[in-house]
Amino acid sequence: MRYRRFGKTNLLLSVFSLGTMRYLASEETAAQTVSRAIALGINHLETAKGYGKSEQYLGYALAQLAIPRSQLYITTKISPTPDSASMSRQIDESLARLGTDYVDCLAVHGLNTEEHLSWIEAKNGCMQAVQQAVVDGRVRHVGFSTHGPLELILAAIATDLFQFVSLHYYYFFQRNAPAVALAAAKDMGVFIISPADKGGQLYTPPPKLQELCAPLSPLHFNYRFLLSDSRITTLSVGAANPTELDWPLSIADSDGTLNPTETEILQRLQAHQASVLGPDQCSQCYACLPCPEAIQIPEVLRLRNLAIAYDMTNFGQYRYRMFENAGHWFPGIKANRCTDCGDCLPKCPEQLNIPALLQDAHERLNGPAGRRLWS
Repeated sequence: MRYRRFGKTNLLLSVFSLGTMRYLASEETAAQTVSRAIALGINHLETAKGYGKSEQYLGYALAQLAIPRSQLYITTKISPTPDSASMSRQIDESLARLGTDYVDCLAVHGLNTEEHLSWIEAKNGCMQAVQQAVVDGRVRHVGFSTHGPLELILAAIATDLFQFVSLHYYYFFQRNAPAVALAAAKDMGVFIISPADKGGQLYTPPPKLQELCAPLSPLHFNYRFLLSDSRITTLSVGAANPTELDWPLSIADSDGTLNPTETEILQRLQAHQASVLGPDQCSQCYACLPCPEAIQIPEVLRLRNLAIAYDMTNFGQYRYRMFENAGHWFPGIKANRCTDCGDCLPKCPEQLNIPALLQDAHERLNGPAGRRLWS
């Protein structure tokens, strides 16, 4: 296992962290998963108030361990609130469930909207309680997690209220690269959320993608793409049980820039996508927004890119079906709501026929609705 400095927190975190959203089968499953993670060198355990019984189960697991509390780093996450009293109460409730008198890191969970940012910046908002918790020792370091748009993430980083950020950034989703860069410039720790799942359901890759990533697996390549970037501190592994930890952590000693084989895979993926999609490839410039119908055009077309270029249709359907069903965690309207108004057409530097591509994407990706684990 390798360890990296988590920005200005100065914590040395393992390059893989245990995310605890999926180990909820039982207290014993949670305890076994935590124990295995620690045995493999993970020293950072991440939970959240919103993850069902995750905090409670982590508290149980910690109580079974004969390890000094100081050797582990615990992060929990609490959603932003418009008032300080609610946040203060929730911090105490999380500590009680965890069975500890402090957390190393507290993340404001799901800072996804302009309203959330206004609560953060308000004089008597939730950050007043967070900052008091730092003063009295209940919280050591403060950050935020986000599924929000890039502009909002940059604005949140620019407040200088946070020491770390947890966000989405992967080989197949590089929109948030400027946020990684700004966070690094401000010496913030960078924690990558869900690289296996939201990064493309890479634990069940289609044969075409496996072929393009050979001799590595697509998940191995994605991990290496991320860990080759020294600005990134740690990646979440959301194991449901101990056995799901063994393979990812077998590459935890990899470090440094991409090697020639990995660089060749990257170039092969880029060339293949350009060749298959041809003039219909969306470059993800986001110039087409805003859409009058609130369709997240670039994200819809990214999912179309992946489905056509790499046969990642299952992943595309998984994400696309969340539109209109996941609130601020994954906002946007499905592509069949396009009225062919033409507002996006003159904005597109590639001169794509966006309404036709949206219709095609909907036909490829629509199906039964999906939703998040929590509301």
